[in-house]
Amino acid sequence: MLSTEHIFIVVGFLLIVSVLAGKAANRFGIPSLLLFLVVGMLAGNDGIGQIEFDDPKVAMAVGEIALTIILFSGGLDTEWQKIRPVLKPGLSLATLGVLLSVVLVGTFAWWMLGSFSDFKIGTDGISWGQGLLLGAIISSTDATAVFSVFKASPTPLPVKIQGLLELESGTNDPMAVLLTVSILKILTVGKYVPFSFMGQLILQIGVAIALGYGAGKLMCWSLNHLSLPSSGLYPVFLLGLVFLTSGLTTLLGGSAVLAVYIAGLVLGNRPFAESGVILSFQEGITWLAQILMFLTFGLLIVPDQLPKIAEVGTVIALFMMLIARPISVFISLSFSQWQFREKVFIAWVGLRGSVPMILAVLPLTQNLDQASELFNVVFFVVSLSIGLQGLTLLPAARWLGLLNAE
Repeated sequence: MLSTEHIFIVVGFLLIVSVLAGKAANRFGIPSLLLFLVVGMLAGNDGIGQIEFDDPKVAMAVGEIALTIILFSGGLDTEWQKIRPVLKPGLSLATLGVLLSVVLVGTFAWWMLGSFSDFKIGTDGISWGQGLLLGAIISSTDATAVFSVFKASPTPLPVKIQGLLELESGTNDPMAVLLTVSILKILTVGKYVPFSFMGQLILQIGVAIALGYGAGKLMCWSLNHLSLPSSGLYPVFLLGLVFLTSGLTTLLGGSAVLAVYIAGLVLGNRPFAESGVILSFQEGITWLAQILMFLTFGLLIVPDQLPKIAEVGTVIALFMMLIARPISVFISLSFSQWQFREKVFIAWVGLRGSVPMILAVLPLTQNLDQASELFNVVFFVVSLSIGLQGLTLLPAARWLGLLNAE
């Protein structure tokens, strides 16, 4: 066990390095989330930092807390007028798009890892169920990555495209989480009632919408009617309400991540007291949450295991980006009035990030066969997605002629 002073030194050093890495990332156009992961890897047991950390349950807890803060802040910064016109296509991407992505990626991974000896994981590859589990884990686009890329962009994207992508990334987590948990339950327990899936999905979304909307209104009323002795207490009080909303939603069977996003959306589109102090606090704590989350996930990575999984991870990542994501986007938006070039860009903005990393920890906590290999594959998918797609979003938008579009 490290002494308190050593813990302070290590944490302080990692935070400083991460902030400086974020500054360098912004200067050179590299997504900062990717560098946070790299810093965590370098600080790990097999890196130069020699920090011993291999507790997936702690990593998952850190990820869930961080994601709650990030999604609330994302909702807080989202304008209702921007997402209202794209509500139907956004929800189609968040449900049908996720399901299509799971089937396509899962089937491809099962076929590739079982048919080619160079790509096999284990002796016989993976089962179709494990392939679908991998597909479910990486099926949702990530709000953390999407919001951070948009904020760092010097040139705004068209309002309807930005609204659609923010809505999709903020609302597709329940589908991905429920699919992951359901498939994992089948693989570990062997029993599951298929007909209960839709009921659980409706329950999760319904409870999340009701509690999220109610919590958002309560937050607004509380901030405007409380008379606290210091302006610094308002964001602390609000953070307490955010965590309370998340916990109660989970307790009642709803999707906590969707509930806090909706709560932030409701509050952010109403006038509330001490908004300047609160928004400044939320921006700072959101950056802290992102740094801690990706540092923690980086610490879980064992660099020595990456070379043998690199080809598999790269091929699956490219299949997801170039085939599965475009197919799911074009089918999900087939009944919507979107131009071809807009669909192409939306298909390319399929950034994966914190949610897949959190879900990838679940098989580790259940001691599933090949869980560590699947986690490493997810790491490659997330890294390539953030790196390749994140670096090329603005050039792609410019090439498609969307930056000047109304």
